[in-house]
Amino acid sequence: MTAMTELFYRDPYVREFTSKVTSCVKGEKGFEVMLEDTAFYPEGGGQPADHGTIDGAAVFDVRRTPAGIVHYCEKAFDVGQDVKGVLDWERRFDNMQNHTGEHVFSGIVNARFGFDNVGFHMDDDVITCDFSGVMTEEQVAEVERACNEAIVANVEVGISFPDAEALEKLAYRSKKALTGPVRITEFPGADMCACCGTHVETSGQVGLAKFIGWQRFRDGVRLEVLFGQRALDYLALSWQQNSAI
Repeated sequence: MTAMTELFYRDPYVREFTSKVTSCVKGEKGFEVMLEDTAFYPEGGGQPADHGTIDGAAVFDVRRTPAGIVHYCEKAFDVGQDVKGVLDWERRFDNMQNHTGEHVFSGIVNARFGFDNVGFHMDDDVITCDFSGVMTEEQVAEVERACNEAIVANVEVGISFPDAEALEKLAYRSKKALTGPVRITEFPGADMCACCGTHVETSGQVGLAKFIGWQRFRDGVRLEVLFGQRALDYLALSWQQNSAI
């Protein structure tokens, strides 16, 4: 894992910030801009990259490289120039809601059935999770209820960096050997695991959990799920379609 000292870790609710350009080169995907500090989250841990603007120029991708975090922009900037970054907050908060929600339901699945999350993908429409065992649709509905109970409990999401000795003794989901600082995210009553993503401050900010798809996948099951505004929009559309029918 990385040092995890960037602005998006220190305060994931920052929507605008100023920083200094440390590098800018032309690449295959536009101009590759690096900053002294950034609130733009780079793609990683199953979470998509943030979008937004730097001094009004579109930021259409963000990646972590060995040299640092690269912002792929539509225009160039001078090294040493002070710039203003503005996040596409709707996209960021949507990702925070859905990433946090994924922790909650994956933790509940693991606690109740002992299945591991062996695949996780967030796109602009749906979250898919692959588990190592088979659940019936009735059991999935049970997990959905438990997820919403955990959300309503509105517990504070904990973030910690245990030292090597404490980490060795800590029981957390999907535990494996990791080097460097390890960021543990805890969702009391639901989950604890190592994660590099951004999350909401309390489980209540996830808002709502709604499963929308179930299918057998390899030796387990693939679930499709929505959280927060995505879930609300889906239910509203379903109501409109039922009314039209």
